[in-house]
Amino acid sequence: MLASAALALTACGSEDDSDIPAACLGDVSSYESALAQAPAAARLDGQTPISECLVPDQEGGQLASVGRQMVVTATRLNTDARRNPNGEEAVQLGYLVGAIERGAEGIHADLVRRVNSAARSSPEGLLPAEFERTFGEGYAAGLESG
Repeated sequence: MLASAALALTACGSEDDSDIPAACLGDVSSYESALAQAPAAARLDGQTPISECLVPDQEGGQLASVGRQMVVTATRLNTDARRNPNGEEAVQLGYLVGAIERGAEGIHADLVRRVNSAARSSPEGLLPAEFERTFGEGYAAGLESG
């Protein structure tokens, strides 16, 4: 009887709102492919908004996996965007940050900080105004449709 009750509780617990779309668990290249559409709506596997990868009460393992892909993507885009501050990578980087902020809740605060840090990192100090303008274009689009 006790085993039946435990099994019932486990089954109920597995059907919570912390499930994320499978597309969110892809690798960095799937995020980069989606972001190539920015500032137009960027979708993982052509369907899933990046913001949907962040769900309320997200399981730690899911958050760590998704977060790692997002931080690595931001780091790669930052490197290219610093070389060409008016280029598409700066737009894509801004879109990624905007999309993450669109989907984030309290549990995601650390991820938002880590991605912002990766996105705005610069060994030279301040990023140029051209970067800020181009990043801002992508950021606004990410907040709206990300």
